[in-house]
Amino acid sequence: MRLALVHARLETLALVRYPGFCVPTLGLPTMFFLFFVVPHADRGRPAELMATYAGFACLGVAFFQFGVGIAVDRASPWDRYVRTLPIGAGSRLAGRVLSATGFAAAAAAGVVVLAIAVTGISLSASSWLTLAVSLVLGTVPFALLGIALGFLATPKAALPLANVLYLSLAYLGALWTDPDELPRLVERLSILLPSREWADLLRAAAGNASIEVQDVAALAGWALAFASLAVWAYRRDEGARFT
Repeated sequence: MRLALVHARLETLALVRYPGFCVPTLGLPTMFFLFFVVPHADRGRPAELMATYAGFACLGVAFFQFGVGIAVDRASPWDRYVRTLPIGAGSRLAGRVLSATGFAAAAAAGVVVLAIAVTGISLSASSWLTLAVSLVLGTVPFALLGIALGFLATPKAALPLANVLYLSLAYLGALWTDPDELPRLVERLSILLPSREWADLLRAAAGNASIEVQDVAALAGWALAFASLAVWAYRRDEGARFT
């Protein structure tokens, strides 16, 4: 645990000192909410959109801190040296997870604070708790997908691929809007994606609706699939570079 905390502290300090990561990761979801939701808050369901935009914030951390971060680290001599030390991969990954949790919480909090300040959203304590749990559970499969991306892509390819996945899954999964507002073809495609399952879960949490078991089960299934992909990608990279 001590090694994981050390890795988390170093990871966080490195990223805090890198405005190219911090500013867009923490500020973009809040800016999107300000531009695309706040002007129409009186005609929509701002609480549900607050929840999905908070999910959008966590999605960015999953792809950029894991996907791009791991790909960039793999190219550094320091990471190559660290991976030869008798330190388990679990400690390094746990440190990255702890660091990412802090960034995801900060990014989502920006959306929530703006939504409360501008739209006057008010949720019950149980709804806030359900929303927080839904954000954590929903981030897991995308973090695993980000890990797989980080071990499969080169540093130059990881950033554009992460951007494509990030924005495509957010739009197609209805994290930016109500599913009914998507084009018909997009809406049909949307129901096949993990981001749509997550969006439905977040909307239910913020809208005081019942949580659908199939949404939770679907996210768990995606998490298992992406976990298998991440393990395979890690072993493939380990075998290619250290055997």
